[in-house]
Amino acid sequence: MTNACLTFRDLTLGYNSHPAIHHLNGTIRKGSLTAVVGANGSGKSTLMKGIVGVLKPMAGAVIRAPGVRAAYLPQQSELDRSFPARVVDPVSLGLWPRRGLLGRHTREDRDSVSQALMAVGLGGFEKRPIDTLSGGQLQRTLFARVLLQDADLILLDEPFNAVDSKTVGDLIALIKRWHGEERTVMVVVHDLDLVRRNFPETLLLARQPVAWGETRETLKPENLLRARRFHEAWEENAPWCEPDSHDHDHHDHDHVHGHDHHHGAGPRAA
Repeated sequence: MTNACLTFRDLTLGYNSHPAIHHLNGTIRKGSLTAVVGANGSGKSTLMKGIVGVLKPMAGAVIRAPGVRAAYLPQQSELDRSFPARVVDPVSLGLWPRRGLLGRHTREDRDSVSQALMAVGLGGFEKRPIDTLSGGQLQRTLFARVLLQDADLILLDEPFNAVDSKTVGDLIALIKRWHGEERTVMVVVHDLDLVRRNFPETLLLARQPVAWGETRETLKPENLLRARRFHEAWEENAPWCEPDSHDHDHHDHDHVHGHDHHHGAGPRAA
């Protein structure tokens, strides 16, 4: 499909031979804004790491459209805030696609960093140590880095955790700005009300795709109940699985009403 930014082909991702996501098929359209939702341990962060290439598939593939540049914002819990750095340091890492990790920064680069910080409400914070920042200020710093990367595909893993409501509103505004610029944005989100208000498309995971498509349809109560039951049925040592040949091409339209094939396949047995 020519308007596909990402294509998942029977994608299975996991750790230590234990799959965390099973047999994901479908596409993410260029310019789409998609929330990825599900219970803790449902595979949301695993999917983001698989897309960006931090985690290699156990089976299947993630195919990125030619020329698509990606920016990835991990969870705050994965960051070492004790590292002696100033705000300007992590933000400037957004310049590496243009300058390389050891490239010298020009006056224009420094101006770009300052403008990115102003855009996220942190003008004048360049020299502040990162260990003095609040959770909201740190997240704004990381969004400034994403701004500098000027990517076609933006992957945000739980960017609203441990931040105040004012920061959430400001970050949502930035995400909508990127969407308006026809960038492709995928965001892991816990707050379903926030998803309903701001995200046109949603992927509901329970280690397998439960529903995928228009948010209003995806987050219907029957789908959320189905996801909870799927999730509760799993054990920590979930074994390797193979796609069931009978269900492999089955699309369950009973709970993904109006579901378009470009979003992805319906739920399948794992």
